[in-house]
Amino acid sequence: MTSTASTYRPAWLTPDREADLLRWVVRAPDGDGPALTPVAPYDLQPTVTLPTSTADDVENAVGRGRAVQPGWHQTPVRQRANVMLAFHDLLVDRQDEVLDLIQWETGKGRLHAWQEIAQVATIARHYGRKAKAYLADNPVRGMVPVLTKVKEVRVPKGVVGIISPWNYPLYLGVGDVIPALLAGNAVVSKADSQTPLTLLWTRALLAEAGLPADLWQVVAGAGSVVGNALIEGVDYICFTGSTATGRRVGEQAGRRLIGASLELGGKNPLIVREDADITKAAAGTVMAAFANTGQMCIAIERVYVHDAVYDAFRDAVVAATQAQSIGQAYDFSVDLGSLTSQAQLDAVSAHVEDARSKGATVLAGGRARPDLGPLCYEPTVLEGVTEEMEVCDEETFGPVIALYRFGSDAEAVALANRGSYGLSASIWSKDTGRAESLAQRIRAGAVSINDGAAAAAGSVEAGMGGMGDSGLGRRHGAEGIRKYTESQTIATQRLIALGVPERKTAEQFVTLTNQQLKLFKKLGLR
Repeated sequence: MTSTASTYRPAWLTPDREADLLRWVVRAPDGDGPALTPVAPYDLQPTVTLPTSTADDVENAVGRGRAVQPGWHQTPVRQRANVMLAFHDLLVDRQDEVLDLIQWETGKGRLHAWQEIAQVATIARHYGRKAKAYLADNPVRGMVPVLTKVKEVRVPKGVVGIISPWNYPLYLGVGDVIPALLAGNAVVSKADSQTPLTLLWTRALLAEAGLPADLWQVVAGAGSVVGNALIEGVDYICFTGSTATGRRVGEQAGRRLIGASLELGGKNPLIVREDADITKAAAGTVMAAFANTGQMCIAIERVYVHDAVYDAFRDAVVAATQAQSIGQAYDFSVDLGSLTSQAQLDAVSAHVEDARSKGATVLAGGRARPDLGPLCYEPTVLEGVTEEMEVCDEETFGPVIALYRFGSDAEAVALANRGSYGLSASIWSKDTGRAESLAQRIRAGAVSINDGAAAAAGSVEAGMGGMGDSGLGRRHGAEGIRKYTESQTIATQRLIALGVPERKTAEQFVTLTNQQLKLFKKLGLR
């Protein structure tokens, strides 16, 4: 265990550097909106005083983005990609600064902060190399072979709005901006009120990488003001957050007939089959459940273990959980950092106490640790959780897992599919063929086999997203960039016009066309 850190401010964040970051918030010079003052989880002291945007500021940002977007669309994809590849190098070279900010604003451990760097750099490199192929024209067969030339092209949506949460301020804040920009759009992002500096630091870095002015703008303020105005102004909205808020975002987008991608909540299951390597499964469970102090939408919260190996797995996962170091340090000396807010601490504590009061057993953890930090909470393993307990079906979004038994694969799949979420899942088994077959029966956007969640989430050429109440759409891969475009069909007719030819009656035309249809089928043509 590591003791609490003292009051802190990154040494490099001088008043001039702070002013340079805050200037990226779109706000009228005489704006009088209420300021935001987030507090650092490690010591509950203010980080910065953040100017906020009004609905008019959002409208202004969208208008400025709309003015410069056509020119960006006309910029060759290769040149757009060069900006992202330059950003990749700058991010890796200067990561210590943003690592400080991520920890200061979220309270997470430094290793988990660094994972955001690795993921965003990977996304920038991937789309920087693959955007041209993903956005390439697609020639297709025309109505009349040879005479009709047809291609499908991708055209940008226009101005994309992105609303991202506090738990991954770099990855979720910037990982969607990169493909949206590469697709030829302008972007307006709403900075989360807890973690604005991380996003603003990245905006400044992209400017240094060569991104033209006004293509990516940042607004800040309450979701009821800034978020609503953003959805009302943009041509597409990308939202990551709770299912309840996601429903409202989707409804508002639907009324405007604009597209939306929504990555929402999860109550993610992990299955340990009878043939699993118990030591590896226990270590993988701890990693997948407690990374980022459990504050991630793909975190494992439900663990289903075959009867034959339940006792051995329980002992192994409890030992691995108790071995985790908790604390607050701006280095790599602790495994788990702090929760991010008092609200999260209260929610986690409430779930555990409700379960305990209704008969569940706490096998490990189960208490706050104010001696280590004001928002620290021990990684927790529960047993004997039943349906009337809140932790059974509600997303905890903290370092808490519950263990359950099962007797057959069919039962395990049924338990994994319990509830309305469908974001991520995990299966541990030496029979990977059988595990892959079971994976296709689980309602989840991604299933990792012999890994908790990282194998799927980190494979950025494959889509990542949810089913059911876990959302709509995918980030990463081809869909992660194409969703920010419209498919447009361009058809060029050559030599002859379509329709009834001169010197032919309509009846003759129909008869000839019917003969052609039969011939095409006989020849096997599409």
